[in-house]
Amino acid sequence: MEKETSKNTYVLQEDENIGTVRIADEVVAMIASLAATEVEGVSSMAGNISNELMSKVGVKNLTKGVKVEVFGSDVRVELAVLMEYGYNIPATSQKLQERVKNSIENMTGLNVTDVNIRIAGVNMNNGK
Repeated sequence: MEKETSKNTYVLQEDENIGTVRIADEVVAMIASLAATEVEGVSSMAGNISNELMSKVGVKNLTKGVKVEVFGSDVRVELAVLMEYGYNIPATSQKLQERVKNSIENMTGLNVTDVNIRIAGVNMNNGK
């Protein structure tokens, strides 16, 4: 059903009577980035900005710190995040993995096989 049509765009649904639904991996990366920054304890994506400023920037800035690989209907996501000081890193990382996986699967219908997280730093400015 899902098949690669070009390097960065994948067919999600194809019906000869209606048409084709395609998704770019940049869109999947944006979904992952937005879901990640909604998790309490995550300051921002590494090399990215906080959620409050997202409306002022372009798509490319939203996907920094996110790498997405799509294989058929399976997706592997790698995130680099900045954590807030004072939060438990393993517990926050587990919430982050679940939130990103659920967001991508619910919005795209793709199967998320891995959500790998790299803690790139700790934000000391907004600590608990």
